Amino acid sequence: MTSGREKRWSLAGATALVTGGSKGIGRAIVEELAGFGARVHTCSRNAAELEECRRQWEEEELAVTVSVCDVSVRAAREKLMEMVRESFDGKLDILVNNAGQLFSKVARELTENSYWHLMETNLWSSFHLSQLAHPLLLNASICGGGSIINISSIAGSLGFPCFTLYSITKGGMNQLTRSLATE
Repeated sequence: MTSGREKRWSLAGATALVTGGSKGIGRAIVEELAGFGARVHTCSRNAAELEECRRQWEEEELAVTVSVCDVSVRAAREKLMEMVRESFDGKLDILVNNAGQLFSKVARELTENSYWHLMETNLWSSFHLSQLAHPLLLNASICGGGSIINISSIAGSLGFPCFTLYSITKGGMNQLTRSLATE
C-alpha cells in the first residue's frame, strides 16, 4: 500500500530553497516538499532552532540541509544563494520566500529603523533572492522552469491595528508576486 503522498505526486529529483524554515509555515513547507521527495535547503536566523529541526529531519530521513542566514543582510543572502548553487549543481526548482518578521505596535510608535528593518527582512530579501535565484531557476528540472512562491498574509490586503509595517510589506509582497509573474 502506498501513502497519500506517493499516490498524488512526486517531487523526486527536485530542489527547493525555503527561507525561514525552522518554525511555523516555513517548517511545514520544508517537511511537505521533502516528504514528496524534493531535496530541500532551508535557513533561519536561529541556529539552535535550526539544528533541532535538522536532527529531527535527519531522523525522519528527509533530504534537508540547513544554514544560518539572516535574510535582512545582503551578504548573507548572497552567501546563501552561492551555497544553494553549489549544493544543487547550479539548478533550483522551487524558491519559497517565507522568512519574515512582525512588529506589533501602533503606527505613531514606529521608528524609521523599524520601517527599514521590516522592509529589508520581509520584502527586499524576497525580491533580491528572486533575482539571485533567477539563473538557477532557468536550469530547473521540473515544469519547464523553476517556481517562486512568496508567502504573504491577509494583512497584505486588509488593515489590522498595530500591524501597519507588516501590512505594508505583505501588500508589497502581493504586488511583487504579480509583477514577477508577468516577467
